[in-house]
Amino acid sequence: MVVIDEKKCIGCGLCAADCIAQNIVIEEKARVKQDCFQCGHCVAVCPKGAVSIPEYDMADVEEYDADSFTLEPEAVLHSIKFRRSIRNYKPEAVPEDVLRTLAEAGRYTATAKNSQSNGFVFVQKEMAELKARVWQYIDDIAHKDIREIDKAFLPYLVFNQRRKKDAADDYLFRNAPVVLYVVSDSALDAGLAAQNMEMLGVSLGLGMLYNGYLARVSDANEELKQWLGIGDRTIRACMLLGYPAVHYARTAPRKMADVIWK
Repeated sequence: MVVIDEKKCIGCGLCAADCIAQNIVIEEKARVKQDCFQCGHCVAVCPKGAVSIPEYDMADVEEYDADSFTLEPEAVLHSIKFRRSIRNYKPEAVPEDVLRTLAEAGRYTATAKNSQSNGFVFVQKEMAELKARVWQYIDDIAHKDIREIDKAFLPYLVFNQRRKKDAADDYLFRNAPVVLYVVSDSALDAGLAAQNMEMLGVSLGLGMLYNGYLARVSDANEELKQWLGIGDRTIRACMLLGYPAVHYARTAPRKMADVIWK
């Protein structure tokens, strides 16, 4: 629950004004009425650092520094425009500290009602095992009567045939060194986290590809999910990632923006 240090609190009322749950009142000092969903806005807005949430790692909280917090609008838009889906990767491992930094971007992404239900699974060291399990699952589907196969899985049979003819034709995995799964109670929360992780990844020299095919077949495979350690949680997003083996010299063209102004 939210804890307020009365010795530090000056009763300014900023925490109460910013509390979406209306869970804080000012009685000379700030007072918490009941448990809440612990969004942490009260912690962030307090000018004296009087608010804490013991269930969280308070040592992880950073102080705001205006000099170091600069995001130039042109640079942000530039990075968005130059972002590309990468389907060709260098055979180079991604250091674990880089992956941990990506996980931080996912961890700090906003979630509905502060559920913080997103989870992240990085597969790199055991990529060969992951591929074997995925392709075996597809092989098992291929041996069923065609009338019993869900139409959504028919494309995988083609991917499998191509792979068997040419091992380099790795349509599902693209020879990427890392697969990232995002599990969540919410598809929107997972998507927001995935995009934050991708944008940070680009700044770290990585390239990524959202892979709906791999997400769908992985989520359908209960044995694979147990192996991944996610139990019955839902895979909401999946990305391939690694260092790009392709260079793009310019942005790609897009349609005119579909915008309504009123």
